[in-house]
Amino acid sequence: MRSSKSCRHDGGRRAVGAQIRLFPQMDESASGRKHPAHHPFVERHNEPIIIFLTVCSKDRKRILAPADVVPVLKNAWANARSWLVGRYVIMPDHIHLFCTPGTIPPESLEQWVRYWKNLASKKWPRPNEHPIWQRDFWDTQIRRTENYEENWSYVLENPVRAGLVTKSEDWLYHSELNILDW
Repeated sequence: MRSSKSCRHDGGRRAVGAQIRLFPQMDESASGRKHPAHHPFVERHNEPIIIFLTVCSKDRKRILAPADVVPVLKNAWANARSWLVGRYVIMPDHIHLFCTPGTIPPESLEQWVRYWKNLASKKWPRPNEHPIWQRDFWDTQIRRTENYEENWSYVLENPVRAGLVTKSEDWLYHSELNILDW
């Protein structure tokens, strides 16, 4: 998605050539803070809450895609039940996933992410790779069915754009844990 080592994004979608790039929002206040702004999600009548989430490894270390990490992450998500993970793609240095509240009223997204990161870190197959996670994460609420499918199509092609595979279906580290109906 970017050539720099940061997991920095700036707010919306940008067309770059024929590609659409997704950039979750970032807060760069007068204090120089460079962390994402976690805006409260909006509940709409008869529409689901689906969040597109990006979580990066600490210093963008390429440690997230070995086969032994996938069950650790899936187990952490399954045990952190306050939000449900739908579709996901695990890249070597970041994870994209879609999630929806698993409880009513919804619990804090920030607490949920912190909780499953902690669970995964405790079960990490190679302790010498700690710290595993970048402190924060990037989130965007999906507002329409088209956005969900468009974002998923974009994310699914990440391994191809990164030169890891020639066809997205050849990337082993993507799946769907729960069906998030729109």
